[in-house]
Amino acid sequence: MIAVLVGAVVAWVGYRNLGTQPVEAKQTAFAVTDERSVEITFEVVRETPDQAVVCIVRARSDDGDEAGRREVLVPPGPATARHSTVLRTSKPPVTGEVFGCSYQVPAYLSTS
Repeated sequence: MIAVLVGAVVAWVGYRNLGTQPVEAKQTAFAVTDERSVEITFEVVRETPDQAVVCIVRARSDDGDEAGRREVLVPPGPATARHSTVLRTSKPPVTGEVFGCSYQVPAYLSTS
């Protein structure tokens, strides 16, 4: 009995962590604007469009190091939304990407 219960809990946790994500993001474009900044455009698809989302975008330099990172607040809106942001970097960027998104919006980004 305990083995069945433990197995069910493990299966549920695995599904929640490895199953379909409630928020998905994909990079649609990036443009290096100068030696210290990159503009990143990304699309967010969410199951709960009336809830705000935070996305992390980052830039990488030619040696692969992370040259910049930023949290971007995506306010409630359509289920699929496109956003752009300019990211300042510590070294010349060669790429910009969206790292991921979450419904866990930090209080310092919240608009309410």
